[in-house]
Amino acid sequence: MVRTNQQGNSKMNHIVRRAKIVATNRPKMILFGALIVGGLLFHLATRVPSAHRLELEKLRAQVSSHRSVLASKDAMLREKENKIQMLEDKLHEAEAKLYEAKAAREDLQKKLDQASVRQIRTKVVQDVPTPMPTPQPVYTPDDRKFGSSGIDLVKRYHSIGQKGATLWMTGFSGSGKSTIGKRLEEVLIADYRKHTYRLDGDNLRNGLNSGLTMTPGDRKENVRRVGEVSALFAEAGVITVASLISPYRADRDRVRDLHVKKGLPFFEVFVDVPIDEAKSRDPKGVYAKWKSGEIKGLTGLDAPYEKPNNPEIVLRSDKMSLDEEVREIIKALAQAGVLTATENTPKWYPTLIPPDGGMAWEAPKMSTYSIAAANDFPKVLLSDIDLQWVQCIGEGWAAPLKGFMREGVLLQTLHYNSMLVDPFDLTGDANFAQKQTDYDDYSTKLQLGDRVDMSVPIILPITAASKEMIEGKKTITLVAPTGKSVAVLTDPEIYDYRKEEVICRLFGGIDPDHPYIKEMMKGGPYLLGGEIELLDRIKYNDGLDEFRLTPAELRERFVAAGADAVYAFQTRNPTHAGHAYLMQDAGRQLNKMGFKKPLLWLTPLGGWTKSDDMPLDVRINQHKVIIDEGMLPKDTVMAIWPSPMIYAGPTEVQWHCKSRRNVGARFFITGRDPAGIKRSKAKNQMNSGGDFYDGNHGRYVLQTSPGLGEMKILSFAKVYYDKTTNKMGPPDKSRKSDFLSISGSTMRALAKKGAPPCPDVIAEDWEETKPCIPNGFMVENGWKLMIQYYQDPKNTKWIGYSRMMSEPLVATDRQFVQKGKFGKPTWSLFFQDNKGENISPWHDLELYPSGGDSDAAVVNMMVEIPMGRMEKLEVNKETKDNPIMQDVKNNAPRFYQYGIPFFNYGMLPQTWEDPKQKDEAGHEGDGDPLDVMEIGSKQLPTGTVVKVKVLGVYSLIDQGEVDYKIIVINANDPLAKSMTTPSDIDKMVRERLVDWLKMYKTAEGKAVNELVSDKMAGPKEAMEIIKETHGYWKAGRKQGTI
Repeated sequence: MVRTNQQGNSKMNHIVRRAKIVATNRPKMILFGALIVGGLLFHLATRVPSAHRLELEKLRAQVSSHRSVLASKDAMLREKENKIQMLEDKLHEAEAKLYEAKAAREDLQKKLDQASVRQIRTKVVQDVPTPMPTPQPVYTPDDRKFGSSGIDLVKRYHSIGQKGATLWMTGFSGSGKSTIGKRLEEVLIADYRKHTYRLDGDNLRNGLNSGLTMTPGDRKENVRRVGEVSALFAEAGVITVASLISPYRADRDRVRDLHVKKGLPFFEVFVDVPIDEAKSRDPKGVYAKWKSGEIKGLTGLDAPYEKPNNPEIVLRSDKMSLDEEVREIIKALAQAGVLTATENTPKWYPTLIPPDGGMAWEAPKMSTYSIAAANDFPKVLLSDIDLQWVQCIGEGWAAPLKGFMREGVLLQTLHYNSMLVDPFDLTGDANFAQKQTDYDDYSTKLQLGDRVDMSVPIILPITAASKEMIEGKKTITLVAPTGKSVAVLTDPEIYDYRKEEVICRLFGGIDPDHPYIKEMMKGGPYLLGGEIELLDRIKYNDGLDEFRLTPAELRERFVAAGADAVYAFQTRNPTHAGHAYLMQDAGRQLNKMGFKKPLLWLTPLGGWTKSDDMPLDVRINQHKVIIDEGMLPKDTVMAIWPSPMIYAGPTEVQWHCKSRRNVGARFFITGRDPAGIKRSKAKNQMNSGGDFYDGNHGRYVLQTSPGLGEMKILSFAKVYYDKTTNKMGPPDKSRKSDFLSISGSTMRALAKKGAPPCPDVIAEDWEETKPCIPNGFMVENGWKLMIQYYQDPKNTKWIGYSRMMSEPLVATDRQFVQKGKFGKPTWSLFFQDNKGENISPWHDLELYPSGGDSDAAVVNMMVEIPMGRMEKLEVNKETKDNPIMQDVKNNAPRFYQYGIPFFNYGMLPQTWEDPKQKDEAGHEGDGDPLDVMEIGSKQLPTGTVVKVKVLGVYSLIDQGEVDYKIIVINANDPLAKSMTTPSDIDKMVRERLVDWLKMYKTAEGKAVNELVSDKMAGPKEAMEIIKETHGYWKAGRKQGTI
């Protein structure tokens, strides 16, 4: 028993000593110690002998005394902690005031320095309390340029395609900072492919800030650390999203100053919600804990929150959706050039997306040359298609292309459907696409450039004669088919036109009757590359120029309309309910995405199209009607797209999309078989008839094509007419019989027979009989336009595509009457005498000048086509009074396409190449008056009658007929005195005449002409032919043959 008591006493003493240590050294464990001691006392009271109870009572008293002392110390400690917090709050407040005072002082000092009021400045500065100096890092200009790592920040940002920036999201707990930050990070990474990282409590409290508490001092340090890390991330080119309550304005301003001093973008994002809204959300339960008394010092309740004075972004998360908040932030980043690594971001971004080649890309500027100056440069004639490409390049539709493709760019286009660009000069050779192609430069530095979409060749074919004329020249003038100089081309690069290679790679096959391939085959054997500048805005003067807006004008229109997204749809056909469904549904999709005001851009193709496509003016008028009558939104913007149609299927549709992207459209609508065409039945091809391309390939390729950038594709399958709703839409497989497929050929056939609207209930045999046009397929007035055209498609009033029109250059020294519109087949110019009576320029004008000698080599010439004009005009033999009329083929006006006439072209009155008369080789006459080519130095207007000196003649054999070309010079031309025989004519001029006469029809796809001799016969031979044909004319008139 004694042993047991001794063991018990020893155990008790040990436990008491431990309890004393705990009670002395850990005041906050009083309760725990008391419990232990209480338990021991109970143990002793029940198990220890009575002899020790007195000692235990003493110990109990000592423990009670210790408890009182410890409780007193604990109260004193709490009081000291409260005082410390109050002091820290006052210190924070004082620092904020000092910061504001310092800013005010600096502002005042700047103003006083500007006013040079030294005395007042000194007094004010003395009156402003000087804050205690705070150690601050010093950043030099080099730091702003190169950052902490020593790498040029601009070069770093350009290399990665974005700027680093910090988004400092501040607001109450529960305001939505983290939710917005997470979603923003997802969108920037997934949709914009931008390096982004989010910093908040979740990834900071366990590492960088693991030792910090919620005291004001620790909060200040938390903000400082995150600010420093954010600045480093921003230097590295990362968009950093810092989501911190950061309640004190001075702390946030210090982070801002850090970024400003380093030259880094900083955005203070105030997520502003009422405190009651934050309390109701309470995602982390902190407001509930505060209400129960479990925590204190909660920001916005019993701890201060200082709202930002001038935040860059304010988000009312209680009134905005999450997507709206994210778009607001992205808009601010875009406007600051963060997403594109550019300065001076245009106002239209990010509503509109940047063009290929980057935000800094600009369309070629207007040339500084006047048209008069440009007319002195060597000239190259453009076809209608060439002119349309000039417009695409010069206005910026083909960005980043700035001219007709050089061979290196063409090769990239053919093999990669793309081209290299270097908008930020990362390679040190930013303009390599504008330089002569160098096949000896095997440098790999160009691979550092960016690849942008370029799927179709934009090339300028030229003839051998043009090549010879421009070789060695630095500046070339490009001339429209009307003779107007429209652009200059600099630093020309001439190379072989490998037609088969280009055609095969562009179309994926060869069909000799493919309409665009036929046009390509007409081109000369060489290609001319080089950068262009427009001399003036391209206008076609066809009554449709109001619908031809440049990309810059369209961007202004879109912004002025208040659009938050633009979606584009291309047409080269009349718009019916099927097309309308695609556009209407696209708008609905954008609304679901959160866009408030998406704007439809309807872009009818205005360039060259095949002959059986609907004319441009009919389409434009029909589009206007469907907009006016509500089939499309009233605010739809309609503007002509200038490109020619290539009919190259999946390859071409990428160009369609690219050019709209270059204007800023964020969405592009595509349906089935874009840019498709039927194969011809021409021989010598692997396949004939049927579709050239699979109808599904175009939109599939477009959706998967590289280079889409920020553009999204809205793709649709074929839609059908639903007889139960009188609307177009996707078919319902469960009721197939309710849906009609109305093809383009069906629509054309119905319009041609003037089909009326169907009754509300469509007959079951409609597909067999097709007696009417289903209701709702097209608005009423739009259908009337279709009927008007398809019942009279050959009428020359229609405007097939964008073809430049001009006014005729007519002589002013005679009396004429014009009928019809110049450039149309109906135009005619009638000669009149002094009494106002019509006369014939063929029969009533004199061959020989008044008082002249028929033996002298001088005759009268009547000018039909002025020098430098391409309209093929000629005296019409069949029409009464033989007016000068527009030459026509297949009901379309004809133009010279081979080159620019360097001569005035006309006829000799009172001459006739009698088809019954044959030359020595048996060739019959062509039945026309003698043709004349005047090679003087002045342009002579149409209708001019001028005395000319005969120099020689060429005998042209055209389809078995002899067609003489008399070569003359204006008798009053300065060069006339020095010219009498062919040898007096400059050799180059003679060579150009021979080339022209042989080759000028090849541009129309015809064979080379034949000359009896390349050597010009002299004036004697020419005069003999003139006299002979004059005799034929006299005989013909006498016999009534002509």
